[in-house]
Amino acid sequence: MKTEVAVIGGGIIGCAVAYYTAKLGYDVTVIEKGELACGTSSHCDGNVLAIDKEPGFDSQMTLKSQQLLDELAKELPLSFEYRKPGSILVCETEAEMVAAEKWVQQQTDAGLDFRMLDQQDIRHESPYLAEDLLGGLVCHSDSTVNPYMLTYALFAGAKAYGAKLLKHTAVKNIVRDQERGTYTIETTTGQVATKKVVNCGGVWAPTFGEMVGLDIPIVPRKGHILVSTRQVPVSPRKVMEFSYLMTKFGQERVVDHETEKYGAALVFEPTASQNFLLGSSREFVGFHQQVNWQAVRAIARRCMRFYPKLADMHLLRVYFGFRPWTRDHLPIVSPVAQLPGYYIAAGHEGDGIGLAPITGKVMAEIIHGCEPSIDPYPVRFERFEKKEVVT
Repeated sequence: MKTEVAVIGGGIIGCAVAYYTAKLGYDVTVIEKGELACGTSSHCDGNVLAIDKEPGFDSQMTLKSQQLLDELAKELPLSFEYRKPGSILVCETEAEMVAAEKWVQQQTDAGLDFRMLDQQDIRHESPYLAEDLLGGLVCHSDSTVNPYMLTYALFAGAKAYGAKLLKHTAVKNIVRDQERGTYTIETTTGQVATKKVVNCGGVWAPTFGEMVGLDIPIVPRKGHILVSTRQVPVSPRKVMEFSYLMTKFGQERVVDHETEKYGAALVFEPTASQNFLLGSSREFVGFHQQVNWQAVRAIARRCMRFYPKLADMHLLRVYFGFRPWTRDHLPIVSPVAQLPGYYIAAGHEGDGIGLAPITGKVMAEIIHGCEPSIDPYPVRFERFEKKEVVT
């Protein structure tokens, strides 16, 4: 078959790229080895957060994505449990409170809706939080979605503009015809001829890079999430510990050995189904396909430190996913200079759900050759080739 734009990967990033590209009038085909959202997109939480983003490009990219998500909630044909309750970071120590004040000042200077919380504010937020917490901060623009449903909603929107889906179709090889400037994608169900290839493979993006001679520096970072019953209204919105920021960016924390080893940190998210998700952990263990019960225990202990009453609640299940990590914690949303017609939209680590809208829109704009909604320079692929990233 022939298509103008072939999107490899039917996760939330691939479907966002398909939606915005098809909306611009392109003939788009999504190639997925299984079902839509069968990989990382269905093994994560639904956070759309600015609260944990570095001030500057990172937070501005998220803010743009949140604004697009408001639009998608109105224009997509399927609902996706979109809510906008805001989110909170809570502080254990005076040092964290000082750091939080600096964080809030930087974000408000950049135009984001942040505010400090004192101890009384924390008690008012939820009577189930530990009484010794000193305060924290809130970001009012943060929202939450059902990532599985949003993926399907994005493709439903793309389909309305003519996009097609090849599911249960694995990519075996990609061959470039340099003279014609086209690509042939060899799959388990036949060949796809296309002018443009968008690699939205997430943690598998390096595999599709190797097929065309590219070294894409994305590695899997395993993370566990616990699902618990919501026997009481523990908290109305997402709550995380302030040191989650240090866990995310690989900085030193003052915690016990097991917590540090598994990168365990409180991430509490109430769901629309009246359960709640608890996280998180971070491990570099390749594609290890089993639950790490030591990591699960570390998460549970960390969550009970902030919500002691969780000890009396029932755990429903545990799942894990592989987050596509890059060493500067920014995704790759970029054309590849040495391969005209080849693009990468991957490497979002734990921010793929929240950054899907802006990623899809910017990638479509790059393909179309119009002015991008944000300056894509910080997320260009070449930053790794030129060794501009500090490890």
